[in-house]
Amino acid sequence: MGWKLIRGWTVAVYIFMFLPVAVVLLLSFNASQFGNFPMTGVSLRWFVELANNDAILRAFRTSFVLGILTALISTTLGVLASLALVRYWIPGRNLVSTLLIAPILVPEVVLAVALLLFLNALSINKSFALLLMGHVIFTLPFVILVVQARLVGIRRDYEEAALSLGASPMETFFRVTLPLLAPAVFAGMLFAFTISFDDITGTLFWKPGGVETVPTQIFAMLRNSISPEINALGTVMILLTVGLPLVGLAIARRLATQRGR
Repeated sequence: MGWKLIRGWTVAVYIFMFLPVAVVLLLSFNASQFGNFPMTGVSLRWFVELANNDAILRAFRTSFVLGILTALISTTLGVLASLALVRYWIPGRNLVSTLLIAPILVPEVVLAVALLLFLNALSINKSFALLLMGHVIFTLPFVILVVQARLVGIRRDYEEAALSLGASPMETFFRVTLPLLAPAVFAGMLFAFTISFDDITGTLFWKPGGVETVPTQIFAMLRNSISPEINALGTVMILLTVGLPLVGLAIARRLATQRGR
C-alpha cells in the first residue's frame, strides 16, 4: 500500500510539473489568436508568423552563435582541466577542482551580479564577449564533471602502451585518449550548448543593449501581451532543448558501444 501511494504521488508530481509544458505545446497549434480552451481549430499559422518575425530570427541566430562558441570553449577548457586534474599531480589540486566546480554551487543570479560588478569596477562595458565569458564560466563545471567521470574510468595502460611504442604525448592524446573520451566530450559539448541556449538569468545581466537571445526575446514579448507566437516559440525551444540531449545521448551510447567492441 505504501509503495502504491509513493508511485501515485510521483505520478502526480510529474503531471504537475509537465502539464504546463503540454499546454504550451497544445496551444501553439491553436488556430485562434486567444490562448484559451476549447481550441477553435488546429493550425500552423503561428509557426509561419514565427518564421517571418525578424526579431525572433535574430534572437535565434544570436543564441546559436553564442551556444556554439560557449560549447567549443567550455569543452576545450573542460577537457584540458580534466586531464590536468586526473592524469597529473598539481599543487592544490583539490582546491583547484573545487574552484572550477564552484559556479554550480553558487546561485546563478549571485554569480551574474558578482561578475557584472567586478567588470564594472574594471570599467569594462557590457559586450558580446562578456556575455560569452559568463556563459563559459557557468557551463564549464558541467563539462568538467562529465569528462572527469569518463577519464577516471579509462585505464592508463592504453596511454602508457602508446608512449612505450614511440608515440609522443600529443599523438597519444589525439590517437588514444581523445577517441576514448569522445562520448563524454560530445555529451559535455551538448550540455554546454543546451545550458547556454536556455539561459536567461545571467544573460539579462550580461548582454549588451540591442542584443537578444531567444529566452530574453520571450521575456521581452511577455511584457506586452501573451501572443500565440510565444507558444510556438516555446514549442520550438522545448523540442530543441529536449531533442538535442536525447540525440546526443544516443550518439554517445553508440560511440561507447563501438569503442567497447
